[in-house]
Amino acid sequence: MNRTVRLTAGQTLTRFLARQFVERDGRQSRFIEGIWGIFGHGNVAGFGQGIAELAREEGLPFYRPQNEQGMVHLAAAFAKHRNRLATFACTTSIGPGATNMITGAAAASVNRIPVLLLPSDYFANRIPDPVLQQLEHPLERDVSVSDAFRPVSKFFDRITRPEQLLASLPEAFRILTDPAETGAVTISLPEDVQAEAYDYPVEFFERRIWHVRRPLPEPELIRKAAELIAGSSKPLIVSGGGTIYAGATEELRAFVEEFGIPISETQAGKGVLNWNHPLNAGPVGSNGSTSANRLAVDADVVIALGTRLSDFTTASKSAYQNPSVRFIGINVVPMDANKLAALPVVADAKRALPALAQALREIGYGGTPQEYRSQVQSLKAEWDAKVTDIRTVKNDEPGKLSETAVIGLVNESFGGKATVVCAAGGMPGELLRLWRPEDPKAYHLEYGFSCMGYEIPGGLGVKLAEPAREVVVMVGDGSYLMMNSEIVTAVAEGIRITIVLVDNHGFQCILGLQRAVGVADFGNELRFRAEKDGAPAGDYVPIDFKKHAESMGAQAIFAATSSEVKAALEKARKADRITVVVVPADPESRMPGMGTWWDVPVAEVSSVDQTRTTRANYEEATKKQRPVLA
Repeated sequence: MNRTVRLTAGQTLTRFLARQFVERDGRQSRFIEGIWGIFGHGNVAGFGQGIAELAREEGLPFYRPQNEQGMVHLAAAFAKHRNRLATFACTTSIGPGATNMITGAAAASVNRIPVLLLPSDYFANRIPDPVLQQLEHPLERDVSVSDAFRPVSKFFDRITRPEQLLASLPEAFRILTDPAETGAVTISLPEDVQAEAYDYPVEFFERRIWHVRRPLPEPELIRKAAELIAGSSKPLIVSGGGTIYAGATEELRAFVEEFGIPISETQAGKGVLNWNHPLNAGPVGSNGSTSANRLAVDADVVIALGTRLSDFTTASKSAYQNPSVRFIGINVVPMDANKLAALPVVADAKRALPALAQALREIGYGGTPQEYRSQVQSLKAEWDAKVTDIRTVKNDEPGKLSETAVIGLVNESFGGKATVVCAAGGMPGELLRLWRPEDPKAYHLEYGFSCMGYEIPGGLGVKLAEPAREVVVMVGDGSYLMMNSEIVTAVAEGIRITIVLVDNHGFQCILGLQRAVGVADFGNELRFRAEKDGAPAGDYVPIDFKKHAESMGAQAIFAATSSEVKAALEKARKADRITVVVVPADPESRMPGMGTWWDVPVAEVSSVDQTRTTRANYEEATKKQRPVLA
């Protein structure tokens, strides 16, 4: 006789989430480490009741954030720091609470980070339609705002009967725990169904261990990859986030040291080797280093390791100029392994690198020529000196610190093992070039979606993932104004991180880009309107960010000079709560150009001479692109 237990759908969700575990390399851990939620009429009586009744019993903590988008960012940052082996579930009411999560869902899916989203939905029985916050579609009665999750989720389901959870939840977790398919998973829960009961089989709630697979490379393809490398004179590795998620740092270090092949880094892959490792040539691409980009120009074989090869990484497909360059793609995602017409090795980096090393030994490959290694060392030394210079304080008058100098001060204060968190604007490009991490988890950038507002909740997620680690969030004033409410969450939960708020009066990154594409200054700085019906080109709008942070319960410090910044950071490290260090920066002290390129189209027709000249330069630059490799 089958044993059953009668539970509501909300209670079933709570119990099931608590009993899902993952295993990789023989180590097991709980996959859903808690539930974040904001309650409303759509979920408080259903899933909310299940959480209230069963979460503590199941050892599943509940957290209350201040913003639905923020909690998804937090969950994604937590999962990213844990190498995608743990995450949070997020629940909201129907309507705006649900749609507020869509941006976070997109960021998670773009970056391939697992998050479980449980928005509420309209009544499945449709009797009280239209309920509060329900979208009425004139042609499709089964459409709701939750359908907007479909294009930004790796899995979507709407539960219209409680027993559908028996099929939906296992499939959701299969995708969440698969390194190739993972991303945002959305299960939309009609308000009435959450409270409905069903006799669920007892075995449905047994502890389940999901094996996180490590695909082995095909020997034939490894042999071909080895032959390509052995026949090259200037090979280059582009290491992405997949290398870090696979925990393949030691395998990569051993590989490059044995064969003398330099690595370059992406935003997600930065920190895989210590910044001062002699074969770490630095970041590559549009925001890359002079050293890695110079190597990329002449590279004859490029090993794309755990990277999805975004436009920034390839400098919009203009970085690799050797006419005979060949690519080897090593990735758990077949789509990524095949990019740039690469030899596709669909495999886990931790398993592929030793197999490739063995194949190289078997064919007698002794490594790169000494001349090439000397070139790498020379280029690296030149780049390191340039970074030191850019990070050095040049003007220490109050309010005249450059953003690049602030980055140097923060890095020197916190060291190379603290995790820096950032996401959008010009700062990610500066951090990619200037931050010096000494640990694979000391650099945490959300740059797949480059989502303003990720920074502060992201910092909280990292701290929850590794409480003993020092975490410093670097954020511009524009991004801070979009999502600062999770400071309240940090205060309520006793989460201690440091936020360095660089105030440069608006979106200076886009202002710089605006100028670069031949457009006059317009609409990016935080200014008063100059005159009635005029453009917003008056004085800067003064904002007291120190008082603002203090009003939410944070310790806040205003620091306008290098000595004040150093003192403030020291105080922040000793604090027992979240600290916000406000640093005014000179908006015109920008990161110097490095001769790299990013494809941002310029107006083809204009009455402005500068725009026409810029268009001509743009057309010349596009000639270096190699779309045939796509």
